[in-house]
Order: sequence, then C-alpha cells, then structure tokens
Amino acid sequence: MEKLDRFDRDILDIVQRDCQLTAETIAEKVGLSTSAVQRRLKRLREDGIIKTEVAVVDRKVTGTPMVFIVGMEIERDNYDALAKFRLWAEKQDHIQQVYYVTGAVDLIAIITARDVEHYDDIAALIMAENQQIRRMHTNVVLRDVKLGLFVPLTNDDHGRQG
Repeated sequence: MEKLDRFDRDILDIVQRDCQLTAETIAEKVGLSTSAVQRRLKRLREDGIIKTEVAVVDRKVTGTPMVFIVGMEIERDNYDALAKFRLWAEKQDHIQQVYYVTGAVDLIAIITARDVEHYDDIAALIMAENQQIRRMHTNVVLRDVKLGLFVPLTNDDHGRQG
C-alpha cells in the first residue's frame, strides 16, 4: 500500500463527510480531474483504505434507540476466547462495535437495543453463547454527545477547528 498524498487525504476527508458526492464534485473541491478522482477512489477501495460506505440511520426511528456500553472480562487462561467471541459477535447486529482494551475489562462493546428488557435478553445470550465471558459491566447511554466514525486526516494534533 502506498503512502497517502495530499489529494488522497483531501478526497478521504470529503467522502467521510458525504460518500454520495459525485467524482465531479470531489474533483472541483480538490483540484483534480474527474477521472483522476475516480482512479484514486478505486485504488483507495481496492487497497482497503476505504473499508465500506454506509448510511448512518437514526436509531430513534428504527425502534432500537438505546445504547449500552459494556465492559467484558474474559477468562485469562483461555487464549482463543477473543477469537471465538470476535467470530460470534460479527454475526450479531445489535453488537455495533467491539474493542479489545487494556484496563479493568478486556473488551468494550457498543450494543443497541429497543429497551432495557431487550438489552437484558442480548446480555443473557452473550453469556450463554460465550462461556469465556466471565463478567459484564454495563453502562446505559443517556444521551449521544458526539457520534461518528470520522478519521482525522490532518497532520496536526488538534483536528479540524470550526
């Protein structure tokens, strides 16, 4: 994979904010031809730099408005526990994200649910299907303060201002 140049970074910045923009619109913004932008986007996708392009849906409208941040402890002597859980979690739509972390817990999961009872069912399923999970610590999200997956592409340490 080659290094990202200024044009790649500018294109990625734009498509992260709106992946439905045409190559022509992006080209005008970054100062390249439409065909150059198309080639770069194709390469960025093929190289796996652009992993996927998705629609961000308002959870409140879908019937799964609640979010739970769950810390999980896994068995220390079960070396394949993480791999087993990862494979299982990939098939569970309500488990939005999972992070392997340092600290008091081993995994942090972001889980969506209709309500507390639904989350309780999901938690029971996690424990039943994953014997390597010893304990779960749940935090209920009261309000989204900031939500996104934007990856900053600036060279400074402060990100975009404004």
